[in-house]
Amino acid sequence: SMFASHTLIAYPILSKLGVIKNRAVNIAVGGTMITDTLALLVLAVIVGMSRGEVDAEFWTRLSVSLVVFALIVMLVFPIIARWFFKRYDDNVSQYIFVLVMVFLGAVLAELAGVEAIIGAFLSGLALNRLIPSTSPLMNRIEFVGNAVFIPFFLIGVGMLVDYRAFFSDFETIKVAIIMTVVATFAKFAAAWLAQKSFRFTVDERRLIFGLSNAQAAATLAAVLVGYNVIIGTTGSGEPIRLLNDAVLNGTIVMILVTCTIATFVAQKGAINISLSETADDIEDDTHNEKILMPLSNPENVEELVQLSTTIKSKDNKTGLYALCIINNSEENAAAVKQANKLLDKAVHAAAATDVKLNRQIRYDLNVINGISGVIHENKITDLILGLHVKKGISDGFLGSLTEGTHFNH
Repeated sequence: SMFASHTLIAYPILSKLGVIKNRAVNIAVGGTMITDTLALLVLAVIVGMSRGEVDAEFWTRLSVSLVVFALIVMLVFPIIARWFFKRYDDNVSQYIFVLVMVFLGAVLAELAGVEAIIGAFLSGLALNRLIPSTSPLMNRIEFVGNAVFIPFFLIGVGMLVDYRAFFSDFETIKVAIIMTVVATFAKFAAAWLAQKSFRFTVDERRLIFGLSNAQAAATLAAVLVGYNVIIGTTGSGEPIRLLNDAVLNGTIVMILVTCTIATFVAQKGAINISLSETADDIEDDTHNEKILMPLSNPENVEELVQLSTTIKSKDNKTGLYALCIINNSEENAAAVKQANKLLDKAVHAAAATDVKLNRQIRYDLNVINGISGVIHENKITDLILGLHVKKGISDGFLGSLTEGTHFNH
């Protein structure tokens, strides 16, 4: 259970370098889902065996509780989340809701007789398809996870180490070395076999090894459960644990070493793949994705920005443009002030997804001509227009602005 499970510590690095859509990354993530779940299930069985509870009743109770737990998380959670996201569009409320669902999944997992990490893991899988990868909510989730949860986890792991044991007990050093070597060699062998089986490149093998070598959350959960299981007492009254102090300290060292190795290896592979993909791309500005949003109505600014950040590519961080057209036939300070307010609102909404929005104010006698000029000057590839409010029976469905812009192109 401790050696098989692993944590995707290096995933934020790969996401930053834009290689998470690589086939090797998809295989490693899928393998993580399977191995972590099975490893923690094995751990639950081992704990039951240590307590003498493994009988027909134990297997029935565990099987039924796991099925009920999985059905609730994978079927009921998405229904609740879909209803909530449709009803509440406040960014803070949505983020708090996601945290509540993750914690609820962890509680249900413990009630089902498995580790809480499985509940949090399945909750993330259930909610993942409802949260676009480029949405403000996903950006907040990734930011808090990378900036708060992962560093605090590593700090907590470091504080668990009793460094004095390495100077007073050679057994701890021996266990730490053996566990680290075995875990690293086993994960490298698996990555090497995957490379040969699927004809991956060396850098893709590095991605698989870097993602699968980090023994972290699931491994820590397993060793702490084993450490807290007392199977008897010595003659002096000292507790006899399923996993002793040497194994606990050795596991913590293994976590620190494997996480360090995995990070450097995954980063090296991701950098090489990213550079090779960049070299293969044609450096032609006419093929760069650029999305333009003409703004005039304060009520739909955030919706237009959210739509543009949803349809843009993952690595496009500077290709969004917000435009306000001002009639240049007369001086209108109020129109300029209103345009700046709209653009400020759009910039703020885009910043929530870690995207830099290019703001533009254009003076023109005609709105359609102004938009067309900006499209040609900036080589815009996509145009997002808000539908007009139909006021008269003779109005078209799209409105004169949308139709005029369309016929101009």
